[in-house]
Amino acid sequence: MPEGIRDTSAQDVRIENVDTRWRHLKWAVPALIAVAALAMLVSGLSTWLNAEASVSADRIRVATVNRGDLVRDLNVQGRVVAAVSPTLYSPATGTVTLEVLPGDSVAIGQVLAVIDSPEVRAEHLQELSTLDRFNAELEREKIQARKAQVKSRQTIDLAQVKLTAAEREMRRAEESMETNAISEVDFERARDELARAKVEHQHAVQDAQLETEGLEFETTTRQLAVDRQQLVVDELNRRVEDLAIRSPVTGIVGNVAVDQKSLVARNAPLVTVVDLTAFEVEVRIPEAYADDLGIGLAGDVKFNNADFRGELVSLSPEVINSEVVGRIRFTDEKPPGLRQNQRVTVRIMMDELLGVLKLQRGAFADSGGGRHAFVLGEDGLAHRRAVRLGARSVGEVEVL
Repeated sequence: MPEGIRDTSAQDVRIENVDTRWRHLKWAVPALIAVAALAMLVSGLSTWLNAEASVSADRIRVATVNRGDLVRDLNVQGRVVAAVSPTLYSPATGTVTLEVLPGDSVAIGQVLAVIDSPEVRAEHLQELSTLDRFNAELEREKIQARKAQVKSRQTIDLAQVKLTAAEREMRRAEESMETNAISEVDFERARDELARAKVEHQHAVQDAQLETEGLEFETTTRQLAVDRQQLVVDELNRRVEDLAIRSPVTGIVGNVAVDQKSLVARNAPLVTVVDLTAFEVEVRIPEAYADDLGIGLAGDVKFNNADFRGELVSLSPEVINSEVVGRIRFTDEKPPGLRQNQRVTVRIMMDELLGVLKLQRGAFADSGGGRHAFVLGEDGLAHRRAVRLGARSVGEVEVL
């Protein structure tokens, strides 16, 4: 039987009848999801476009404004210094002989160094010799005064003898005149002799008084010269005694500025003595807080994880390198084992404000003078807003 022509019946597949109502529902669900996602994308995009910058949340620090008490304090680093650390200087030019070494313990009044100054010693001997000469001149003046007084007494006595003789002759002349035993001329002569004797006696007494006053004046002048020279000698005695440099406090030798047996000039530094019983803390305070500080403010010095009470006792009126230097003195007990130049932390309490709006301190308080801050809204955007800040502490700041 001849083979017939092939058709496509072998490739045909029967198609099931499908309900067309579910075909539209199948595409509606993805379309709704896509529209919702697009709406969210548009909302986020519009928020991002409205912002000036986008920052990750973990890169910023957010603080909440609340009401409470604010303690204005200041934390600074301090350095322990000796409140009493005098430096002794050379009183004259000469050769120094050191009696101590750095680190030696010394007591008050102990000799630390001796200055051999030939100039001071020679001047001392010269002034001593001058004093001896003035004393000799004073004694000679006293002898001359006594001699002049003796001579004046002799003159007065002789004048008194003449006056007595003239009075006696006058009495005889008066008796003889009554009996006409002498002439009128002899009577007048006797009366003149009496008057002259009285004048001589009176002048002798006055001359003696003037001589005495002159001698007293000369003696006083000599005595003043001796007293003045004695003051010069006393001053030189003090300078000679000062050639032995003595410790003014009890402590240790901190520094020796010269070498043994070296020649030093006058007023050259020699030795520094540190009083270990009187320590203070030197603090350097930023210039921005200088106006808020005052003498008498309380402070806490932290040493070996313990706080010790202190008080601000001095504040430099000069600003150096944008800092003001102050001194903290311990008011109660001193920390044990404290050493000079040791570093400590000092907290100075400037003020305490009650019931104020406060905020944790951040960079906004320092940048731009603290006049603007970013306030975080509910929409996740930080809006730049003008603010006015009040008191500031190390960790918090007042919001006015």
